[in-house]
Amino acid sequence: MSLRINDIAPNFTANSTEGQITLHDWIGDSYAILFSHPKDFTPVCTTEFGAVAQLSDEFAKRNTKVAGISVDPLAEHLRWKADIETYSGKPVTFPIFADENFEIAKLYDMLPADAVLPDGRTPAHTATVRTTYIIGPDKRIRVMLIYPMSVGRNFAEILRALDAVRATDGVPFATPADWKLGDDVIIALSVSTEDARARFGEVEVVLPYLRKMKSPA
Repeated sequence: MSLRINDIAPNFTANSTEGQITLHDWIGDSYAILFSHPKDFTPVCTTEFGAVAQLSDEFAKRNTKVAGISVDPLAEHLRWKADIETYSGKPVTFPIFADENFEIAKLYDMLPADAVLPDGRTPAHTATVRTTYIIGPDKRIRVMLIYPMSVGRNFAEILRALDAVRATDGVPFATPADWKLGDDVIIALSVSTEDARARFGEVEVVLPYLRKMKSPA
C-alpha cells in the first residue's frame, strides 16, 4: 500500500556510514528528514548531499536529524563521502543508509515490491528512488516530496516546509502560500473568530473562512 501523509513512517534497521541504526530509535524525540537517492557517484545527488552538509547547523537548530538513503553498498557510501566533502567544503556528519538490496526503497514504496534489478544497473533502473520525507517526533510522515532525476532538490524549500510543520504542530494554525518564519499564520476553521481573539489576540478577518494572526514566537 502506498504511504500517505500522517502514516507511521515504516521502521527499519540498516547499516549506515554511522553504524547500524534503527530508524525510530534514531529519531527519538526529534524531527527527521530522510532523502533517498538512486545511486552513488552521480552528479545531482552529490550536489544534494553537499547541500545537506552545508545546512547541518540549520537542521540542528530545528531539532531535526537528517539521513540519506542510497541503493548502493556501505563501502561505496564511504568512498563517495570524500567526493561530497570535496564538493561542499563541509564534513558529512549525517548517516547514509546502505540499501543495496532495495529493502528500504521497497518498504517506502519507491520501487515495486517484486522489482529485480539487473547486474550493472544504471541510475535509470532506480530513478524512482528520489523522495524526501519529513517525519515528526511521533514517527508520522508529515511531508513527502518526489523529484525526477533531472531536478535537484531545493533545500531552502525543504527547510521552509520543516519550519511550517514545526510551527503548526499541535496548534490550530496553518500556513499560507509562500509562508516563511515570522509571517502571519492562518487560523483553523475549527476555531471561531471569537475564540481565536480570546486565545490569541488580534485576528485579521480577510474572508469569513480566512482569518490571519501574527505567528506565535
